[in-house]
Amino acid sequence: MRQVEAASVFKVSRASVNKWSRLHEEHGSKGLAGRKRGRPARPRLVAADRSRAIRWIVGKGPDQLRLPFALWTREAVQQLLKNEFGVEVSVWTVGRYLKAWGMTPQKPVRRAFEQNPAEVRHWLQMEYPTIERDAKRFGAEIHWGDEMGLRSDHQVGRTYGRRGTTPVILGTGQRFRCNMISTITNRGRLAFMVFEKGFRVKVFLRFLKRLVRHVKQRIFLIVDRHPVHRAASVQRWLRKHEAKIRMFFLPSYSPELNPDEMLNQDVKSNALGRRRASNKTELMGDVRGYPRSTQRQPNLVMSYFLESHVHYAA
Repeated sequence: MRQVEAASVFKVSRASVNKWSRLHEEHGSKGLAGRKRGRPARPRLVAADRSRAIRWIVGKGPDQLRLPFALWTREAVQQLLKNEFGVEVSVWTVGRYLKAWGMTPQKPVRRAFEQNPAEVRHWLQMEYPTIERDAKRFGAEIHWGDEMGLRSDHQVGRTYGRRGTTPVILGTGQRFRCNMISTITNRGRLAFMVFEKGFRVKVFLRFLKRLVRHVKQRIFLIVDRHPVHRAASVQRWLRKHEAKIRMFFLPSYSPELNPDEMLNQDVKSNALGRRRASNKTELMGDVRGYPRSTQRQPNLVMSYFLESHVHYAA
C-alpha cells in the first residue's frame, strides 16, 4: 500500500504514515507502541528542590546567588532552576510555578544592606518600649523627626491622553529647590519648617527652639543618625534644655521605622508632585500650604496621622 492510500484508509496525514514507516524500520513493532501524550504526570522539579528554590527567592536577591539580575523576574527564576537543579523550562512554565508557589509580582521595598537586623529588633523590643514608658511617666509627647529636599522637577501621578500618544506637560526648564524639616507625633500633631539653605546645625537648632517654645509638654524626639543630629553643639544645647526635650536615635539605615517618612512622601506627592511651581517662591508656598491641601483632598495616610497643624515659617 502506498503512503497516500494508507493515509486515506487510516484518516491521518501522509507525514504520520511516513513517520510510522520510519519508526518500524528502525525499531520494529516496538517503535509503534503508543506513548502517553501531554505534560508528564511527575513534576520536573522535585519537592526538595522546589522548597530550596522558594527559600532562595523569598530570602535572597538574584545578585546574592551570582545571577545577572537585580530583581526576581521569570527569566531570573528560569536561570536559577537551570544553574542549581539542571531543570530547563520556559518562562511560561516558570510563571505557572510561581503562581502555584503563591508568589505574585510586587514592587519591592528598598532596604539598605548595611542595616543590622539584630540592632533593629533590639530597638523595637527594648529601646522603644522604654521610650514609651518614660514618656508616659514624665508626661512627655513623642515626636518623630526627619528632613527632606524638594525639587522643582519632581514628578508623580498620571494624566489622561490619547492612547499611544504620551501627554506633554509644560513647565519651567529651570531647577530650584527648598528643604523641609518636620516632626509628627503618635497622636498626629504636625510641626514643620521650610528653609532654603542646606540642613546645618543652625537650622536644626532654630527648629528645635521653635518646637520647644510651641509644645507645652516635655518632648521626646526620635530622629535618625544624621551628622547634624549628633553634632556636639546640638548635644550641648540638649543638655541645657533636658528638662524640656530629650533626643533618641533610630538604628542605622532604618527609615522604615520612622512615620515621618510617610509624611515626606505625601508632601512630595500632594504638595509638590501635582503642581507646577515656576519659581522658588511658588515652590515654598506650595509646601507651606500643604496642610490645607490635605484637608481639601484627604489622603488616607495623612487623614490617619494629621489631626492638627502647626506651621513654622522659614
